[in-house]
Amino acid sequence: MKTSVGIYFSGERQRAKGKGQKAKTLLLFTSCLLLLAFCLVSCSAARYETIPVTPSVTPSEKAQDRGQNSQEFEAFKGDKRKVVASWYGPDFHGRPTSSGELFNMYALTCAHKEYPFGTKLKVINPQNNKDVECIVNDRGPFIPGRDLDLSYAAAKKIDLIGPGTGTVVIEPVGRDLRYVKYVRYGAYSGTVTIQVGSFKDEDNAKRLKMALDLNHRNVYIMEANIGGVKYYRVRIGKFNNKADAQKIGNALANEGYNVLITKFEQQI
Repeated sequence: MKTSVGIYFSGERQRAKGKGQKAKTLLLFTSCLLLLAFCLVSCSAARYETIPVTPSVTPSEKAQDRGQNSQEFEAFKGDKRKVVASWYGPDFHGRPTSSGELFNMYALTCAHKEYPFGTKLKVINPQNNKDVECIVNDRGPFIPGRDLDLSYAAAKKIDLIGPGTGTVVIEPVGRDLRYVKYVRYGAYSGTVTIQVGSFKDEDNAKRLKMALDLNHRNVYIMEANIGGVKYYRVRIGKFNNKADAQKIGNALANEGYNVLITKFEQQI
């Protein structure tokens, strides 16, 4: 077995030793940097590990051609006021909003009790004069004393994350008409009802009912078992004729809700 032996003259040995020391120092420095980077990534991942990643969401229904300003938006146009705002994020990320979209805490959206879905709302923080424009795609907040719920991203734009709540100035500046929906009709005869949503998760159905209760009466949840799977259907009213249901259905669709007029079924 051959052994390789290094032969150095005195000056070369010193240079080689110096190079070896530099290499060790560089290796140690690189290792420290990698360890620091790993720690930072791990901490960041831990903060958001329970939040599912959601793609950019868009309304699923085709918009009706009603012109740039719908009747509902015109009623709020120029409605500039001071309100108390809060924000919501990780606990609701990836869950359905009242408009049917999945909530994306990183999108510029908000929840309001009255403005029709798709309303473009300018929100100003008077404490620092920062502003953000966001889309109303949800209903709420449901905590007394609060008027507006901003997504995490929208709240961050105006420095509302730290305080949690604060007084802001809001003003409707337009509407995204992709949120205006068609009324759909199911197979039915006789007494009918209006269906606004159907969910496998009962909590999602309850949240939609709570949102509809803000502005509508006779909202109820009906359970249906299809192929061994339980669904929770959110419905409004009981109508003896199509015309009465259609009138309310049109208002709901223009507000931004998915609407299906279908046969009324008595809950067993």
